[in-house]
Amino acid sequence: MQRMPQYSFFNRDMSWLTFNYRVLEEAARERTPLLEKISFLSIFCSNLDEFYRVRIPAVAALQKIRSTKDAYVSAEGVKLLTQISSRIDNQLEHFGQLLKGQILPALTANGIRFIYSEPIPPAIQAATTNYFFTQVLGFLQPVHLYRENDNFFPENDKLYFLVVINDDTRSNAEQIVLLNIPSDSLPRFYETTAADARYILFIDDIIRENMSFVFPGATISGIYSFKISRDAELDLEDEFEGDIAEKIEKKLAKRDAGLATRFLHEPGIPLRSLEMLVRQLRLDRASLVSGGRYHNMRDLSGFPVKDKTLSYIPWPALRQKENRHHSILKAVMEKDMLLHVPYEIYDPVLRFFNEAAIDPAVQEIYLTMYRVAKDSRIVHALISASRNGKKVTVFVELKARFDEANNLRWAHKMKEAGVKIIYSIPTLKVHAKIGLVKKVVDGRVHYAGLLATGNLNENTARFYTDHILLTGQHDLMRELELLFIFLSKRKDPRKTEKIAFQHLLVAQFNLLERFTALIDREIANAHEGKTALITIKMNNLEEEVLISKLYEASQAGVRIRLLVRGICCCIPGIKGMSENISIKRIVDRYLEHGRVFIFHNDGHEEIFLGSSDWMNRNIYRRIEVCFPVYEQALKDEISAIIRLQLADTLAAVEMSEGSENVAVDPVLIPEGGYFTLPPSTEPVSPEAASHTAAPDAAPPLRSQEAIYQYLAKIRTS
Repeated sequence: MQRMPQYSFFNRDMSWLTFNYRVLEEAARERTPLLEKISFLSIFCSNLDEFYRVRIPAVAALQKIRSTKDAYVSAEGVKLLTQISSRIDNQLEHFGQLLKGQILPALTANGIRFIYSEPIPPAIQAATTNYFFTQVLGFLQPVHLYRENDNFFPENDKLYFLVVINDDTRSNAEQIVLLNIPSDSLPRFYETTAADARYILFIDDIIRENMSFVFPGATISGIYSFKISRDAELDLEDEFEGDIAEKIEKKLAKRDAGLATRFLHEPGIPLRSLEMLVRQLRLDRASLVSGGRYHNMRDLSGFPVKDKTLSYIPWPALRQKENRHHSILKAVMEKDMLLHVPYEIYDPVLRFFNEAAIDPAVQEIYLTMYRVAKDSRIVHALISASRNGKKVTVFVELKARFDEANNLRWAHKMKEAGVKIIYSIPTLKVHAKIGLVKKVVDGRVHYAGLLATGNLNENTARFYTDHILLTGQHDLMRELELLFIFLSKRKDPRKTEKIAFQHLLVAQFNLLERFTALIDREIANAHEGKTALITIKMNNLEEEVLISKLYEASQAGVRIRLLVRGICCCIPGIKGMSENISIKRIVDRYLEHGRVFIFHNDGHEEIFLGSSDWMNRNIYRRIEVCFPVYEQALKDEISAIIRLQLADTLAAVEMSEGSENVAVDPVLIPEGGYFTLPPSTEPVSPEAASHTAAPDAAPPLRSQEAIYQYLAKIRTS
């Protein structure tokens, strides 16, 4: 299908920066507790660091495009890099203003002195000096950077000082010395108490304060912090021969030696010293960025203050009544169960695999593994299952970015226990979140399966919102088994005969075609004068064929409501193209991660959940699985949750025609309309009650809080 040439799209990287700014905005909101503000600052910085490692190399590649004869500078690439740089500079300026103007004073008001860009107070100098000599000094490794010394290689995202010294004992006056800041070996922050005040410092400042002990007898004329970000791509060859695990291990060993993409440094470095550093460290192709005094501010995630009064009010995870069933495998074979984490406890998933490991009737277990916990209870259960004589097959995706080493480690352990390990296909990632248990009772085969929108990771399930379907529906499970059989052959489905899935939507098989057909059906309903509605929630929306199909649906009169957390290349509200499309973005205490697809179907609603965003990589370069929700009670739960999110006026923003985050006005909810809130929900918090809404508008609503209240009510009724 050709996309129509008149359609327009947001740039994916600029859209992502708008999302990350929304994270920064959450840190600035008055209703966000103080320690949670610090956490959002950390997330903002962590996201930005990954952007420089992953996206900047791709954007920089636009600058030089190889033609048949010559290389030429791409004006598009240069323009985009300039726009990105300007946008990031503005965001970092806001970051600094927020930290210094709002968060530091608030900490001080709560008896916490966070020393930031100021000398160490005399009251704690003795304590910090003692900490330097007893804990820090042994980790310091100075490197004298002479012209003949070009062996030093700064590691990715490690922190360093550039120290300019004048050694009075040598004839050559000025020298440049590089000194590591050992935040990879020690906590980034030091905490002490004096004069009834609680002090928190960066170890960077403790080293600065005691630098004379590192270079005795030298005159130090300048100390400047810096770090280098490096390209994180592994660049695996598109081939099937050889041991991919061995290739990944070799590539991982070299990842932190990748091309430098950013040289972030403290302002004020003398030009001659900067030029020498760039030359000696081979940073000529990196972006030189003058930043603040401190780098790796993602380390704020380890801020040592723990105070419940300065954090979110806890929401204890809810427990479904089915959890009390004698056997969860038996329960899901009789009736589907849908978990909404982190609102609900993750225990049913752990029980699912634990029971399968010990149940004598279970003969086979299958699983795809993308990102799992470092001490995964699920993987431990699979190892036990294999040692208990069951046939266990795990498809391990070795190309899950930044989780490659963890997946390799688990793959080796499972293999030693007898688990059959199938490694990933080099040209494809298996991103599907699926598991299957096969039982034989009285000679009959019974299935229990797990299909999820997010990773099978009990740690991230505490703060990622996802949906997990546990089911024994035979037709659905039979298709799941066929997919596992296909994956075990480790063949590229784009080059082989495909499975004709009827229930599952599987990328590389039928996912694109099925989603296109579902949109076409809504278009046909609109043409016939019927109600036509599409509601989609996902993390990222980039793929232009599907966006073009949404534009076509909008032009036909289909109402389209999108919830897109991150990248969104779809432009809403443009007359003649997308006037029937609205887009919301929600950032709150939990990371919105579930993918939900709802098609009105003239009142016979069809709902799909799944692992797939609508991005080029998901549609064309991954194995993804989306799955239908058939039981009406579970469909009602999903619909209720999505309606609450669409009605959010506190944590949500609207995406404008210019890709900006715009505050949401109170949503008008017509009597009996499609967006009527679930009747069992009473989502009015004390903070919401303090707002005044228009007479015929919904009260201010924070969807995550309302979802928790809604689930608490239906689980106890």
